[in-house]
Amino acid sequence: NRNMKQTHIGHLSIFAVNLIFGINTPITKSILNSSLNIDALALTYLRFIGATLVFWLVSILFKIPKANKKDIPFFILASLFGVVLNQTSFVFGLSKTSPVDASIVVSLTPIVTMIFSAIFIKEPITFKKVLGVLIGCSGALILILSNTSSGGNSNWIGNAICFVSCLSYGLYLTAFKPLIQRNHPITLMKWMFLFGTIISTPFTFSHLTNIEFSQIDADITLRILFVILGATFVTYLLIPVGQTRLRPTTLSMYNYLQPIVTTVLSVFMGLGIFGLKQSIATALVFLGVYIVTQSKTRAQVLEKRHTT
Repeated sequence: NRNMKQTHIGHLSIFAVNLIFGINTPITKSILNSSLNIDALALTYLRFIGATLVFWLVSILFKIPKANKKDIPFFILASLFGVVLNQTSFVFGLSKTSPVDASIVVSLTPIVTMIFSAIFIKEPITFKKVLGVLIGCSGALILILSNTSSGGNSNWIGNAICFVSCLSYGLYLTAFKPLIQRNHPITLMKWMFLFGTIISTPFTFSHLTNIEFSQIDADITLRILFVILGATFVTYLLIPVGQTRLRPTTLSMYNYLQPIVTTVLSVFMGLGIFGLKQSIATALVFLGVYIVTQSKTRAQVLEKRHTT
């Protein structure tokens, strides 16, 4: 019963993360398209600085447990893959390609994560897992390809850079699972974002100085705050909650929710419709997630081998 409750907490956390990420994609694109010289690297650097300040402030106010000094080198590596490469490559790639193409590339994340899970934590690639990933992927692709009016021009360089984001995120979810399990989420994130800010400063600080801050109005300010507080602080606080309770492939399957959220949001904004194709796509995504959660874990496969 307790394990079931913990699993439900994991699912709710990752559902919330991808709900926020789905909302964040059009908001990020609108900031990049504004006439304020806020480019991809400048916005990413604002995210890093903002999240670092908030995570450290929360850790001081709530007396969060300190990190083990032996974990510091691993925080640097986790920051490189989970924060710097993941965030910078996605936003930079999105600025070079269309939201539709970026969404298609991101839908490859569960496949990448499944492969990395087999390599790093020896999770079995079962028939059910492959079936679930492919069903979820087909649902996401139906939704993305039926919504080709998203705007922006396709660019293979942008798509390739977005794929780097998929690779780095899949690597972070799998290779750093032990580090995530032994640290408090806020402890983990305050160090990861601090190192992320330090690593990215030489490449991004000059982009920050190009922003016309005096020209930023209340609307853009609110959008930037959403990106920093919602799509960075809240999501990165919840991701470790899911990581400690769910398998990496299950966790990454929730990426397929992002195009659904973006589509629903565009309907509310009067920019799209939610018809039969969208309904079928949504059903396929949830079916795919369910099938992956029903696939055997490494422990279950080993137990079956011992009993046969």
